[in-house]
Amino acid sequence: MITRTEFNTARKRAALLLEKTGISLQPEELERIEVADFSLGELEQTGAEILTLVNTEKIAVKLIVLFPNQTLPEHKHPSLGNYPGKEEAIRCEWGVIYLYGPGKPVLEPKGHPPGHRKRTYTMWREEVLYPGDQVIFPPNTFHWFQAGPEGAVCWSYSTKAVDLQDVFPDPEIQRGTVIVDG
Repeated sequence: MITRTEFNTARKRAALLLEKTGISLQPEELERIEVADFSLGELEQTGAEILTLVNTEKIAVKLIVLFPNQTLPEHKHPSLGNYPGKEEAIRCEWGVIYLYGPGKPVLEPKGHPPGHRKRTYTMWREEVLYPGDQVIFPPNTFHWFQAGPEGAVCWSYSTKAVDLQDVFPDPEIQRGTVIVDG
């Protein structure tokens, strides 16, 4: 849960980071920036600012903004009926992203999820993404990522996105953002 003031401030900060990328965006697109706090009330540590540019029955294109050291928590995109789940490419556009998925764990990870939530993070194979680097995750694959100290902007190219159905190991996470007065 976040306040309306926190929501508006986060959207403005996200727009400033998007401006640093040089990507041409329309003012009405910037008004659609979603602030995902995962109902944890700790947006600076755990969250993401997401601008969905395309989401059809077949493809989705998003820009994901992460504030300095902000973590998009571990999750997967499950199958739903005949839909096998979202296949997703994460491509760094600006900043540095510490990205984690299945495989051999790194001994000294550069990313650090919030200490009080670390027990819910199980993926520790590390990829450090700089602008132009990308990783592709098949459907139903747990992954998470964190921005470096300057923050980061990445592209998410995928098959159809059904984000409210994402699965999180952290039982406290809820995908929908609740905004309250204040």
